Amino acid sequence: MNEHSSITRTDGKAYQRSTTPTKFDFTKPAGEPAFSDPGSVHWRIFKNSIAMAIGGVAAVLLEFADARIRSGVWDHSVYPVDPIGRSQRTGMAAMLGVYGPQSMARKVIAGVGRMHAKVSGETPKGEAYTALDPELLDWVSATAQYGFLTAYDRFVYKLSDEEKHEYWTGGDEVAKLYGVTEIPHSEAEFLAMMERLVPRFEPHQINSDFLEIVSSGKARPEIPKFIHKALARAAVDILPPVVRQKLELGPEWNLSYPERLLVKFVGRAADKKVESGHPAYQAALRLGLPGDTAWRR
Repeated sequence: MNEHSSITRTDGKAYQRSTTPTKFDFTKPAGEPAFSDPGSVHWRIFKNSIAMAIGGVAAVLLEFADARIRSGVWDHSVYPVDPIGRSQRTGMAAMLGVYGPQSMARKVIAGVGRMHAKVSGETPKGEAYTALDPELLDWVSATAQYGFLTAYDRFVYKLSDEEKHEYWTGGDEVAKLYGVTEIPHSEAEFLAMMERLVPRFEPHQINSDFLEIVSSGKARPEIPKFIHKALARAAVDILPPVVRQKLELGPEWNLSYPERLLVKFVGRAADKKVESGHPAYQAALRLGLPGDTAWRR
C-alpha cells in the first residue's frame, strides 16, 4: 500500500495526499495485538464517534493556533480542497494506533513520517517551519490526547482520576513512533506545554472557515445540521479559555444549555450503539474476543 502521492492543487501548489484508506479490515491478521489493550480506556473512548468528532475539531483548532502548523497543513496538504477527506484519513490513522494490528499501525505511521519529511516552508510572516520540528510534533500529538479525553469526559461519561491517568500514560509507544519526544502525562503537563506556545497563538480566517465546514454537516449529511452546529460549538467549549481568546472565537460559538444537553444525549447514545463495522468491533474479533468488548462498561 502506498501511503501518499504527490498531487498538484488547483492553486498550482504541490501537496502530499495521503492514500491511507478511510476503511481498513481490523479483523486481520488473527491474533495480532494492538498497541492498546482491549480493556483500556483508549478502547472505550475511541469507539465513541461523538467524542472523536468533538475532540478532533478541538485538536485542529489548537494546532491551527500556531502559524507554523497552520501553514504546513494549508500549503502542503489536500486540506484546502478536501478538509473532510483529510480529517477522515487522520481519524483512521488514530484508530489504527489504538485498535489496529501493530504491524499495520507501524507501516502507516512510518508512511506519515516519510510524508512529513517532505513538508517545510515559511509562514506568511516569514518564519521557517518543518513538519519534523520536535516542538510541532509534540504539540500535535498532545492536542489529540487532550481533545479526545476532554470531549469524552465532558460530553459522554465522567472519567475517574485513575482512568484519566491511564489514558494520559497509555499512548507513549504510538506517540514515539510518530517521533514525539515530549509526551504530557496529565492535563497539567499538557497545559504547561501549551503555556510555552501561547505567545505564538493568533486568530486566522482559516479557523472560522474550518468551523463553518464542520457546522455545515457536509461530512455526514444524513445527520441534521443543528447537531453538527452543536458539535462544532462543543469543540470550542472544551478549548482552554486562553486559546479561545487568542483565536477570537466570540459568543457566536457559545454552546447553549439546550445544545449542551443535546450533545450529551447523542454522546451517550453513541456510547451504547454497538457497530459491527467499527474498528473496535473488528479488532475484538481479531483477538478472539466478543465484538462488543469496547462497549462493555
